[in-house]
Amino acid sequence: MTSKNDRLSFLEEMKDVRRIRKPNRAEITTPRELTPGHLERQRAAVAAPLRDSNPLTSDMVDPLTARDVLCWQRPGVQHGVFRKLRLGQYPIEARLDLHQMTVEQARREVFRFIGDCVRYGLRSVIILHGKGERNPDGIAQLKSYLAKWLPELPDVLAFNSAQKHHGGTGAVYVMVRKGERDKQNNRELHGRR
Repeated sequence: MTSKNDRLSFLEEMKDVRRIRKPNRAEITTPRELTPGHLERQRAAVAAPLRDSNPLTSDMVDPLTARDVLCWQRPGVQHGVFRKLRLGQYPIEARLDLHQMTVEQARREVFRFIGDCVRYGLRSVIILHGKGERNPDGIAQLKSYLAKWLPELPDVLAFNSAQKHHGGTGAVYVMVRKGERDKQNNRELHGRR
């Protein structure tokens, strides 16, 4: 509790304080004339189109059907490692579901997802793309694009259609390359340079 003396003391100290009448907002005015720097930035922005850093192709791909099995591995991936991936024997550390996405949305999500997997040290993941069985033409569009995109990503070591209990030919196991931090930890653990 404050005493009467404290209150009087406070009011004495605050007697010269006056309310600010001006609103507490920044005054923003646009420059009246464009400087040479403004003109150059405008010219460069119009001349240089927005560059897409996503390397995944958006061109046409070979069409795949619901029953086609996805299977690919980079040279150097050990056969035993690939076999375990193919049989679904690695724990699934993350999943990406592409159902109901457009090709362009899936393209962005796959690129971001694989980058995040490397960044967070996730090695064995699954991507659910669907079988495309409901498509009138029988073409599994996202599956077809995914089969083209995954080898284009240097961080993807191998992939294979999932086992039936994980979605079968409507999903794919993906083996992701180790990130630099994980490689360094391995070197320290095993005493290699």
